[in-house]
Amino acid sequence: MLSFSIIIPCYNDEQKLEQLLTQIQYLPRTPREVIVVDGAASQTCQALCQQFGAHWQASEPCRGKQLLAGAAVAQGDVLWFLHADMRLPKDPLTVMALKLDKGAIGGYFKFRFDYPRAWPALILEPAIALRCRYGIPYGDQGLFMIRQAYVEAGGHAAWPLFEEVPLVKNLRRLGNFTALDEPLFVNPRRWQRDGWWRRTWENRKLALAFARGRAPNELAAQYRSQITNFNYENNEA
Repeated sequence: MLSFSIIIPCYNDEQKLEQLLTQIQYLPRTPREVIVVDGAASQTCQALCQQFGAHWQASEPCRGKQLLAGAAVAQGDVLWFLHADMRLPKDPLTVMALKLDKGAIGGYFKFRFDYPRAWPALILEPAIALRCRYGIPYGDQGLFMIRQAYVEAGGHAAWPLFEEVPLVKNLRRLGNFTALDEPLFVNPRRWQRDGWWRRTWENRKLALAFARGRAPNELAAQYRSQITNFNYENNEA
């Protein structure tokens, strides 16, 4: 039976992390290990991981480097990368294992906005599915793969943004990197905070700039600036 290592990058998001670790604790199938890579090196996060029996390690705050650090110590046959603010389906480990047993080397979950939902979600979800079919599924879709395939594909790029793009491209060259029908529920807080269409448009602009050769570090700084501006506008409203 395949064993799973769950790897979670975290940065000052202990409340969401606690909710995710609680979900993992009650899954029908138990992972071999849960690895939390903390970009804030927070004692609160470390204590939370001890409470749930998760492995905690500190890292500099760069998501790509955090994911690489977690993968480097993982012992499971399968690596499953999750964001801290995810809500899981009922039995995701079994769903992944069934696909892998049929010859897939990895894959990703269907993107679904969690509650509270708004009507734009009905348009954005199928648009994201179409983008993933012809483009790249991102880390908020629970990317998973056989550990050896991760190594052969070169792992995540050591970038703060778009770190999964070269990994997914290489995995698709290696074998069947498949889309699951099972949804993974994404916290809609960024869309609620910034506006559903505005956040979507800003995300697309970042992706287009990356595709045109802009450096991920520059784009990450631009993204942080957007968040600061959005927060300022909301506070002024």
